[in-house]
Amino acid sequence: MRRLGTGIGWRPEIADAVEGMPGIDWVEVVAENVCPGHLPESLLRLRERGVTVVPHGVSLGLGGADRPDEQRLAALAERAQALGSPLVTEHIAFVRAGGPLTASPRLEAGHLLPVPRTRDALDVLCENVRTAQAALPVPLALENIAALFAWPDEELTEGQFLSELVERTGVRLLIDVANLHTNHVNRGEDPARALAELPLEAIAYVHVAGGFERDGVWHDSHAHPVPGPVLDILTGLAARVAPPGVLLERDENFPGPGELERELDAVRGAVAAGRQRAADGTASAVPGAGGVGAVGAGAGGVGVLARPVAGARERVAVAQTAVLSCLVAGTPVPEGFDRVRMGVQSRALAAKRAGVVAKVAPELPVILGAGYREAFLGYARQRPMRGGYRQDALDFAGHLLKLGRAGDARALRELREWWLDRSGPAPRERGLVDRVLRRRVRGGTRGLPGEPEPAPQ
Repeated sequence: MRRLGTGIGWRPEIADAVEGMPGIDWVEVVAENVCPGHLPESLLRLRERGVTVVPHGVSLGLGGADRPDEQRLAALAERAQALGSPLVTEHIAFVRAGGPLTASPRLEAGHLLPVPRTRDALDVLCENVRTAQAALPVPLALENIAALFAWPDEELTEGQFLSELVERTGVRLLIDVANLHTNHVNRGEDPARALAELPLEAIAYVHVAGGFERDGVWHDSHAHPVPGPVLDILTGLAARVAPPGVLLERDENFPGPGELERELDAVRGAVAAGRQRAADGTASAVPGAGGVGAVGAGAGGVGVLARPVAGARERVAVAQTAVLSCLVAGTPVPEGFDRVRMGVQSRALAAKRAGVVAKVAPELPVILGAGYREAFLGYARQRPMRGGYRQDALDFAGHLLKLGRAGDARALRELREWWLDRSGPAPRERGLVDRVLRRRVRGGTRGLPGEPEPAPQ
């Protein structure tokens, strides 16, 4: 298989800019945001030009206690086939907890949360990865995530955890150097040590992204320029191995094409500096790390027998449910966790929910005006997300209607019309709500809420 080269995360907001950028070898698209039967014209044009498209999943939750959902796996496989992709990628994370394994209500995070680096969690993850590999038509690569908090009593470092995962499953790695920086600031983990421990021959490609620091916490926002420390980590990685592909991620606050191109040039420069170090003999490079096809064959392990997971799923389920319940349902912080950091993570999850709901249901901030954000955060503090973000929008509106708290009488009437229109099996006759919302947006009678605080990716 060929090397990927330099790429950028494809988003609808920058589709035209991406098509016009020189030197773009490939793009990555969020798998859940594309429909195989109705691919965006921009992606089709890129494919026709020979640009590789890789689907990047965010909802499998392979690090969770449950076995992978068959429908989600089938959807990811379908997207890989529709896009003609050489591989698919996901995350080492859990995104939901509860359910039958704990005899408790299902909880959704709406976000990627860190897996404890324990033997139990590794056993469960390895079994889940093998299931996913068997269901996918192309190789799978998994990404290390950023985290605001650490699990107590971890048994392995990140490098050790990832190395054994690769050894036992043959899975490839998507190394996010921005996430290594995030974990350095937030959890005191040394990125140089992580790089030294990684099985670099397993790298499929590398992510690079920006963020910001506030009150000693690094937020991996994907909405800011790539900072120097992240580029330094990329240089350190490139001094050890020639990365098969490097991709710039940007999800919010998109700059103009010129600035994006300058960021890509900085990424290329960081890689070139690392390769020069390797050539000069000032850092150890790993030979033979080729392109996408360098490691494994997809399903199965590579010389390591699977460990039994009897009882591990239940133990992981109990631990993850306690953590997620604390973050989204207001239950006590589990013993051993940093209460301050758990509070930061809880607020970040609520802020992310507010921001995403405002995107999937843009009428709500218009109807509620400046009170939208405060109202949603108050709702989110006590009510976990029970489905996707669209369901969350309906639940939020229903909650306000039940309490009769939607600002003035006009807002309450419009909110009721919106809820009735969206909650039924089919849209109602369009009329009042659409006319009012169009008029408000044109006239600016109520402003949209401020930009949501970024949450770590």
